[in-house]
Amino acid sequence: MTTKYASKEQVHQWIQQYQQNRDEDAQTQLVLNYKSLIYSITNRYVKNYAQQEDLFQVGVIGLLKAIRRFDVSIQRSFEAFAIPTILGEIKRYIRDTTWDVHVPRRVKELGPKIKRKVAELTTTLQRSPSILEIAQALDTSLEEVLETMEMMTSYNTLSLDVPMDVDSEDRDRTFFDVVGSVDENFDYLEKMMAVQASIQVLDHRERDVIELTFMANMTQIEIGKQLGISQMHVSRIKRTALDKLKTAVMS
Repeated sequence: MTTKYASKEQVHQWIQQYQQNRDEDAQTQLVLNYKSLIYSITNRYVKNYAQQEDLFQVGVIGLLKAIRRFDVSIQRSFEAFAIPTILGEIKRYIRDTTWDVHVPRRVKELGPKIKRKVAELTTTLQRSPSILEIAQALDTSLEEVLETMEMMTSYNTLSLDVPMDVDSEDRDRTFFDVVGSVDENFDYLEKMMAVQASIQVLDHRERDVIELTFMANMTQIEIGKQLGISQMHVSRIKRTALDKLKTAVMS
């Protein structure tokens, strides 16, 4: 069944109403008029892109851009002007959103050029072209070609649940099994390392008091007896040592 669109005169009238007055009714009529056209374009990509409604909305954006840019005075077919605009918007959306890993735009743009050039050179040379030949043919650097070819492998990623090696005895082991986790003791270890580095600010007696207090869990009376000093003296040394450590750790 052939879709019947509004006449060229009606389309031009709606476009003028929108361009001159931002007439929302005219805009709505244009979208409804070309709804089937947008779907016919997006259907080309449905097999590779499941979210058809998303693509339709992108196609509408392309249509609205065409409506704003179309020059009615030229008196040419609006469809001929709108289709490349809609198609370009959809292709740009697919290019920018279907990579699993973020890569620079220049890589996304250079990648298809490399594929086409490889096919051309393979036909011409009757062999696979070298990286240098590809770079020279595209008038770009060897490094850019290498980087792009490497990053093009990031177009799809693997799930962490995928078995690492289905042919080995360890076939049930997945990538998730070998992913490291954050050790809860890291924070404690970091603090201990900071304290150990700062303990150098203590003199010999202060270090003894701190070690006997926190490592040997001795009371001040027990420490005083072992060091041959009073409990009051132990208390003062401990307080001075802790103040030094606090200052050293915070600095």
